[in-house]
Amino acid sequence: MSNKKFEPNGLGTAIGSMPHVDPQEACSLVLTHLPEAPVWPQLPQRAFLENMYVQFSEGFPGVMLEEERIWVNRSQDLSNSLEQLYTAYLENNTDHSAIGHEYAEGFHAFLDVVGKDTQKTVKGQVTGPISFGLTVTDQDQRPLLYDDVLADALAKHLRLKAAWQEKTLSAIVPNTIISVDEPYLASLGSAFISVPREQVITLLEETLGGLSGLKAIHCCGNTDWSVILQTSIDILSFDAYSYGETLSLYAPEVKSFLNQGGVIAWGIVPNDEQALAKETETSILDRLENVMELLSKKGLSHDAIRSQCMITPACGLSSLSTWGAAKALELTAQVSAGFRKRHWGQN
Repeated sequence: MSNKKFEPNGLGTAIGSMPHVDPQEACSLVLTHLPEAPVWPQLPQRAFLENMYVQFSEGFPGVMLEEERIWVNRSQDLSNSLEQLYTAYLENNTDHSAIGHEYAEGFHAFLDVVGKDTQKTVKGQVTGPISFGLTVTDQDQRPLLYDDVLADALAKHLRLKAAWQEKTLSAIVPNTIISVDEPYLASLGSAFISVPREQVITLLEETLGGLSGLKAIHCCGNTDWSVILQTSIDILSFDAYSYGETLSLYAPEVKSFLNQGGVIAWGIVPNDEQALAKETETSILDRLENVMELLSKKGLSHDAIRSQCMITPACGLSSLSTWGAAKALELTAQVSAGFRKRHWGQN
């Protein structure tokens, strides 16, 4: 956990992905609705290179991109490229892992328009080592996570990607959040995935280890929250719209996290168009208060839960229409403002 005290008091932000193909349009939407804590937009519908796994694969040893498929060719000699990666890691050479324009048009467009500001907080994101390592395979369809050498290299590779992002963003806006996005953590403990708890924590900590600003992990499904809360994160980001009640099952761990200054980013705004069409600011606020109350009933501080809180959509918005994404961000802004007004009388 960083040394920076962060009390967001219901600050609104987003997860990252958007359905747009025009990076300027996506950036404009984010900055319009989330001016205090904007996020650079990932645009997977713009190009295959912006797929959440491909986007951060640039420069990884043996990576192959063919016919909109990503895999790693383990049959070739990777010793030189692995040596280059480990040298960059040991020297903390984040420039080795810069993210090119073609891989993240939204990131580079965001840098051009966000504007220098010491008051706002900007958010970036990187795909996590567990999800990346279980999704991307070698030439024999073996997930990278089950290859000890490649799993370790992957965590170091993503660490440098995250640190490069933080360095680049903080040159414009000093206050940063870098989130490690881990959808596959929802499958921990299932019959399909056998990954020791200790390995999960080690790989996550390696990825987070190069960051000096605020660190977050986002999981859009239900998981064993105690695993994530054992890491050094400052912010736990989750789908509170669908799984808000699950956090109360880990009340002691959540209490310890809040006592250390940790923040919960409540993904209380749905990223489903049918739900977005029926929900209102009031209905979502009431839903949020109800799941927060479950923690209060377990003895957690009412004030800490509410002051150490952020408001976000449940997950990324790339699967929605552009109307749906705009609606989700608009509701996020409204719920954030409504939450602050309800608890602190802020307009």
